[in-house]
Amino acid sequence: MATVSIMVYDHHKKADGTYNVKIRIYHKKVKKLIDTTFFVTQKQLDSKLKVKDKFLLKSLEANLDNYRKWISELGDKLNFFSAEELRNYLRDKEQDVDFIKFCAQHIEQLKSEGRTATANNHRTVRNNLNDYFGRDHASINEISSNMLFSFEKFLKRPRTMYRVDNCGKLIEIEGEGASASSIHNYMRDLRTLFNAACTAYNNEDLGIYKIKHYPFKKYKIGSPPLTRKRNICIEEVKQIRDCVVEPNSRAELARDLFMLSFYLCGMNAVDLYQIDKDSVKNARLEYSRSKTRLVRKDNAFISIKVVPEAKVLLDKYAGTLQYRYNTIQNLNRAIGKGMLQIREITGINFITFYWARHTFANLARNKCRMSKDDVALALNHIDEGHRTTDIYIEKDWSIIDEVQEKVVALLEPEIGNEIVVIDRSVVMRVV
Repeated sequence: MATVSIMVYDHHKKADGTYNVKIRIYHKKVKKLIDTTFFVTQKQLDSKLKVKDKFLLKSLEANLDNYRKWISELGDKLNFFSAEELRNYLRDKEQDVDFIKFCAQHIEQLKSEGRTATANNHRTVRNNLNDYFGRDHASINEISSNMLFSFEKFLKRPRTMYRVDNCGKLIEIEGEGASASSIHNYMRDLRTLFNAACTAYNNEDLGIYKIKHYPFKKYKIGSPPLTRKRNICIEEVKQIRDCVVEPNSRAELARDLFMLSFYLCGMNAVDLYQIDKDSVKNARLEYSRSKTRLVRKDNAFISIKVVPEAKVLLDKYAGTLQYRYNTIQNLNRAIGKGMLQIREITGINFITFYWARHTFANLARNKCRMSKDDVALALNHIDEGHRTTDIYIEKDWSIIDEVQEKVVALLEPEIGNEIVVIDRSVVMRVV
């Protein structure tokens, strides 16, 4: 049987001479402590550090009575609790779940796991919740189906937002209403955060449900809206490759990394950011895709041939981006601003860095007539429908090489071409 008792520890004495009173949980020969809101001085303790203040003891004993009652109500389920789980159960039983606070903690956990992109997406949702409620806290019970419908309408409206920039300064941003695609993503991520809270606070095996409602039963997210295809034709790729930019400018960065991504089968910016020169072995770039490496058994590993066009750019950028930009977010911002300049230079109406990946895939399938499975392999996607089959089949990187070779060849002249390297930053093909 678990026991609870009032404790004061000498080594917990604070600089002002006070002690925080603890509730000790003793279960399965392990002790755990719960902090209370009570602080005592030496005068309120006897020589053995036992609380002797009668008024304080009355409040503390009321807490102990509640804990003993809740332990008794667990019955045989108590055997399945560790001391830590029991401590957490008693400590949190009557505390309301602050959903926005949980979101912040969950985001930090994602960042510690290296899931930076997901953490950033979830931080956007948390910021929008702060805007909606007008405060940085909200009970989990406030996340109802009616609130979700209201939140969706809120996201559609233009509004003034306040955010903290990289220097810690609060800035004012005039935001337009979110697009249908963005709203779908926000609500999807909000559902993910709510599910994570249910996992953290509920225990189905023990019949413990601190979060007893599920608003997404009534509020349905549905399928994502159709978005415009994010790809360009091969002639526009050539325009980007050949456009003249200022040396060491953001436009140069955007042009080079766009083309490097294209040459390397649509490689993501975060992976370009993380690789170094040691990532190239035997003329092949080997890395694990950041977006999915933590959720795939193969760690999303891929090996891509370093074609001559890519080698020049890898020599220039591999291992340097982390020194130039202290976070991937800063690199993305620089690329984004550079791509705006590329649009002005080339006259291409709308394009972002990520279009390199979509364009590679589109050309591989529609121009080079490669199979969807081979294109998916080159993009380092996993086919959910072939999970069992994939157990039996070893990865054949030459398939990726073939896809890559055919797509890159679309950039070449019809006859006699030769690679010319200028300043180790520009690759030209001359007839």
